[in-house]
Amino acid sequence: MKLIVAAVIERSDRRILIGQRRREDTSPLKWEFPGGKIEEGETPEAALARELHEELSVTLEKCAEMARARYKYPSMSEELEIRFYAASIQESKITPNEFAQIAWALPKELGHYDFLAANSQLIGQLATGRLRPREILERATNYPSK
Repeated sequence: MKLIVAAVIERSDRRILIGQRRREDTSPLKWEFPGGKIEEGETPEAALARELHEELSVTLEKCAEMARARYKYPSMSEELEIRFYAASIQESKITPNEFAQIAWALPKELGHYDFLAANSQLIGQLATGRLRPREILERATNYPSK
């Protein structure tokens, strides 16, 4: 099983950061939450911090796991386990190094974007307000481990 981490970053106006994959990537032009693979010997929180720095040139400030999903894409040999984290970042300037574009969308608008299939359950929970990343983060005490 391949372990993946993804950040659900919610601003004070409730908008959530999403990124669109580039045309030449696998699953071209699909939307997703920033993140990626956990490397050997890396904690999920450290992987999230590294991925956010690589993909967006930002520093992870705080995170708390909020959901998990398992999914097997027909084109892949192994199943994915995605750990979604409510996350906050330090920088206000975001550089989409790995994305065709980024957007800030209200939870109820997420369904209008063509997301990767593995994100569908989380999208539903965010859109209906069953999961609120900022509230989860406010109650959490987890900080990225180096």
